[in-house]
Order: sequence, then C-alpha cells, then structure tokens
Amino acid sequence: MTRFLIIAALISVLCRWALGKWPWDYLRATPTREQALFKARKLLNVSARADHREIREAHRRMASMLHPDKGGDKAQMQELNAARDLLINELPYESPEPPR
Repeated sequence: MTRFLIIAALISVLCRWALGKWPWDYLRATPTREQALFKARKLLNVSARADHREIREAHRRMASMLHPDKGGDKAQMQELNAARDLLINELPYESPEPPR
C-alpha cells in the first residue's frame, strides 16, 4: 500500500512538471461560458485574440457557405449568428470611427 502511494505521488509530481497541471485538474469541468467561447471560435475559425473586423469577416465567409439560399441549413445559420454575437459581446466596446 505504501508503494502504491509513493508511485501515485511520483506520477502526480511528474504530471505537474511535464504538463503544468495536477492530474486532478483534468477532472474538473471547464465553465460553460468558456466552452461556448471555444466552440464559437472553432466554428468561425478565429483566434482568441480576434477583433471585431476579423470576427465579422469570418462570419461573412462562413455565411456565404452556410446560408439557406446557398444550400445551407437554417439551424446552421442560426448557430453561426449566435457564435458571432457571443464573440463580439465578449470584446471590449469599440467606438465607431469618426466620419471623414
């Protein structure tokens, strides 16, 4: 029994050293907000540092393929719009450009 505890402790320390997390950290579920943001970024294929312009361009690019008029599905388009809205709402407020 002591041998098992020593081996488990050693594996835990090695996991922390190699991967940066304790083994029990992998058992925790990530918050649903983080999961939704990850899924939205993956759907639009944008990075975590994407700005308003990048998100809108990615949405337009995907909408041109998934729009119901182009052979896509209404549910896919709604999911795409929800992903765009979620990512844009997470960004800090961007003031409109002054007229030139």
